[in-house]
Formats: sequence, structure tokens, C-alpha cells
Amino acid sequence: MVAALAMPRQLSLGAWARVALRLAAMAGLLAACIPLYYAWKLLRIANPWPRLFLGTVSRIAGVRITVTGPRPVGPTFLLANHVSWIDIPALSRVTGSAFVGHDGLASMPVLEWLCRMNDTVFIARHDRASVARQVQQVREALAEMHALTIFPEGTTSDGTGLLPFKSSLLSAFEPLPEGIAVQPVLLDYGPEAARIAWVGEEHGLDNFLRVLARRRPVRLTVAFQHPLSGDQLASRKTIAASGREALAAALSR
Repeated sequence: MVAALAMPRQLSLGAWARVALRLAAMAGLLAACIPLYYAWKLLRIANPWPRLFLGTVSRIAGVRITVTGPRPVGPTFLLANHVSWIDIPALSRVTGSAFVGHDGLASMPVLEWLCRMNDTVFIARHDRASVARQVQQVREALAEMHALTIFPEGTTSDGTGLLPFKSSLLSAFEPLPEGIAVQPVLLDYGPEAARIAWVGEEHGLDNFLRVLARRRPVRLTVAFQHPLSGDQLASRKTIAASGREALAAALSR
């Protein structure tokens, strides 16, 4: 059903007009941010432009965010459920977070370029030899950004439940760097989650266009849970299990 709703050819003329206006706004924003990004990079100072770009993209896409729970304090590793491409600009807007992505994204030149601007850490899931290097990248990202987000499901769900968390995705975080908090955060799209979610046979571009075509805003609650503590942080497996348990409890409320 979601795939059927997603086909661009089913969009009305008005919907295509909204898509065109939003794409034009995003393209103009990107054109303005790129030279500023490289200017800040040459000056070797903290670069706010990737986060400003992503946060503004979420506004252009019509995302209305409500934040609940304790916001991250200090360097924090965020464990989030994954529903749609909107998750990334929305979380960046709220937290200024960088993200952990699988190394397959690095095979797409334009996408890799955009990801690296936002200090994305690419994880090679099946390359044990690269874990030490990935650990170092994670620590550097946290030192610079103070927030780093991973989606432990490893893919998107329909937003009404959670998929299993893959502890293997947390290999680069074991042992956990000293002074780093681990905090679950639920991305809750409410009763319209299934209409936002990117699942099934739907192409990523179709999901992107379908969301931009909406007349109504996308209402998203970013619900921060209490940071994990004690035995919950003993290993990547306990982190994955405890993080999922916290998000499942929040989603059921």
C-alpha cells in the first residue's frame, strides 16, 4: 500500500508544484551554504553550515518538531529508530548531530561528498581490521560535534514498531570512550508514520518526492529518553538491547 501511494506519477499538479518549489528552495540553500562551508573550512574554525543546511531542509520539507525528554548534555552518542530520510535533517536541527552511516554510502560520489561535509562516520560492518580506525573516527567526531547518531536497526521501519537492533553496528563504540553518554531517542511520527515511512519496494526518490508533495505538515516528536547507565553500558550487546527496550517502551506509551 505504501509503495502504491508513493508513485510520483500519481501526484496531482498542485503536489508537483509544491515539490518544485521546495526543491528550488533546497537547491538555493545548498548553493548559498557551499561557499560558506569552504570559507569556514579554510579558516579552520567550527563549521556550522552543514547543520544549518540540514535543519533548514527539514523546515522547507514542512517538518514541525516537538521535543520531549532530557536533551543531550555534553558529548553524546544517540541511538535512534529510523523511519524516513526526514530523520537526519530533523535530528540535525534539534541536536546538531553528525551521523554514522554504512560504508555503502561512500560508493555514491555526490552523496558521499554531502555526508562528509556533515562529518559522517562510515562504518564497514564486515571489516574487522578497520574497527580500530573506526573507533578513532568516532572519538574525533564526538570531540568535534558533541553528538553522534546511529540507527541501530540498520534500515528503515514503518514507524509503528521497531526492528531488531544490530549490535554489530556498535562495534566501533566498544569500549565506550570515557566521558561519552549513550542516549536513546525516539522519532515518533504519530498516526501518520506509515505515510512518511520509507519501506517495502518504494524507491528512495519516490519517498523523497512523496514527502515534499504533502500539503499538510509532517509532525514529528523527538522524544529523548534518559541516558543508559551502569550494566546497560557493559558491552555493545547490552547497549543495543537496553537502547531498544527504552525506545520500545516510549513507542508504546
